[in-house]
Amino acid sequence: MARVALEKVTKVYPGGVRAVDAVDLAIADREFVVLVGPSGCGKSTTLRMVAGLEEVTDGVIRIAEHVVNDVPPKDRDIAMVFQNYALYPHMTVYKNMAFALKLRRFPKPEIHRRVLEAAKILEIEHLLDRKPKALSGGQRQRVAVGRAIVREPAAFLFDEPLSNLDAKLRVTTRAELKRLHHRLKTTTIYVTHDQEEAMTLGDRIVVMKDGRIQQADTPLKTYNQPANRFVAGFIGMPPMNFFDGAVMMVDGEMVFEEGKTERGGDFSLPGGGFRVPIPPGFTESFAGSVGKHVVIGIRPEYFHVQPPSGPSSPVRVNVNVLEPLGNDMDVYMSTRLNDHVVARVEADCGLVTDSQATLYVDLRKVHFFEPGDTGMSLSRTSEPAHAAA
Repeated sequence: MARVALEKVTKVYPGGVRAVDAVDLAIADREFVVLVGPSGCGKSTTLRMVAGLEEVTDGVIRIAEHVVNDVPPKDRDIAMVFQNYALYPHMTVYKNMAFALKLRRFPKPEIHRRVLEAAKILEIEHLLDRKPKALSGGQRQRVAVGRAIVREPAAFLFDEPLSNLDAKLRVTTRAELKRLHHRLKTTTIYVTHDQEEAMTLGDRIVVMKDGRIQQADTPLKTYNQPANRFVAGFIGMPPMNFFDGAVMMVDGEMVFEEGKTERGGDFSLPGGGFRVPIPPGFTESFAGSVGKHVVIGIRPEYFHVQPPSGPSSPVRVNVNVLEPLGNDMDVYMSTRLNDHVVARVEADCGLVTDSQATLYVDLRKVHFFEPGDTGMSLSRTSEPAHAAA
């Protein structure tokens, strides 16, 4: 078992491409941390630097308190599982799992014990005499994990290990990996671009963009209290809806008014958009922001066909497309100034395509951000009702 720490770790490729930019991250012993973000955000490069497969341009990486910047991968006491499994096609499952131990000259009885123990944990004992070509994708993935387990490393590193599996198998294998971590309790760093995978697996999620960490927090805190607009939009499916507007005083009440954003990014009022009251938890901190451009974020599940039990506000929308999902359905709709709005409501709610409707926004669940793609959350500096509840 081991603690893993990255201190101002940077990776710059030839030509000045900065893939990872001064990343600070401390991973506790036995913790399961997931690095998540869009393609090119630096998550896999970060993992490969921990593994020793990429050189560190600047900064320090520690595993179990030892600086490993110049330590070869084989001596870092880590085991890595790759996206393509990297199994030897001419070897049986048993020999694939035993190979790394054989190279390290482990005694045969110890190799046999470890392979059988790992196979039992992964329920692949009946596959030990088969070769990879005779296995399904899910079985190959288990063998790759088993090859890592037998080494009994200080840390596991997973680089998108489920991306080659079909959707149903990804879900079941994800649950198996979580169960495996609960049993082995080995420090784990896991890379994925799938935010649902990150939410279900990680003790902590590290959201990355452009080589930098945007937020490192528990799944629920990342979802409920995103640090900025990028995190809010990336975590959650369907993504959070964003509306440009301003804080205004109307008839003595502080409200958010949706405004117009031009192609060049210029913002103006009045825009003829919807208005919603500023929740009580924000009014004091927004007192100096009247007239200023802000962004309101509303998750699809916090639009309701009927007023919720707490404070809410009506919004008039055009219903464009209904997408049934069984018990729920996604409603693709538009406001006067925004053509791309999504709500997730009960399937049997009476909404009809190509019609107008009034939906209700749960004011306890709204978020406010500074303008821009990575505008910082204004909700985290206030005390909205959903945080205080």
